[in-house]
Amino acid sequence: MFIVFEAIDGSGTSTQARLLYEYLFNQGYRVFLTEEPTSGPIGNLIRLALKGRFKMTGDKRLDDRQLAFLFAADRHDHLYNEVDGIMRKIEEGWIVICTRYILSSLVYNCNDEKELEFVRHLNSEFPLPDLTLFIDCPLEICLERLNKGRPVQDIYENYDKLKRVRESYDRLLSKYEAPLHYVNGKADKLKQHEEIRKIVEEMLQKYEIWCQN
Repeated sequence: MFIVFEAIDGSGTSTQARLLYEYLFNQGYRVFLTEEPTSGPIGNLIRLALKGRFKMTGDKRLDDRQLAFLFAADRHDHLYNEVDGIMRKIEEGWIVICTRYILSSLVYNCNDEKELEFVRHLNSEFPLPDLTLFIDCPLEICLERLNKGRPVQDIYENYDKLKRVRESYDRLLSKYEAPLHYVNGKADKLKQHEEIRKIVEEMLQKYEIWCQN
């Protein structure tokens, strides 16, 4: 089973992914926690770019189109590498939990319809998740968390960009064809976890996935 968390920055996706991982692990499931960008060579390059520490020839910051290529390359390795690739883990019976996936590329690396089609094409052959959990958190709360919790912010972590990202999420999710659940991002993190846990438990029963104990 492949579970993905999506949301704008500051919504708490990493926290909720970790809580779900810990819960399923303690229940006896084989569960693998991962994220995008990855910790692999391409993912680390992306992280440097997002921090403004990597620039292209000519001293120009990586733009959205170049980042889209890098994210697609990182995602391909994330899915199909022979060491700990997502598809290999799933074939071996693991539940894979991932923070961010294709939707993040479509909302963060696109500013118009032409760019959206370009990024869709780059990601068109990648599999969709079995379950997408969108943490629905107001922009103001996310920005407050980012300003308090991170001494160095990514190039995407500003009001104008995150406002556009949220609007893009709303448009895409209204037409999303894979299983999707909204999570109340204004709730206490433990209440969010309880809501997520119930959703995932229902999916596990539906797919008849049982713990290893």
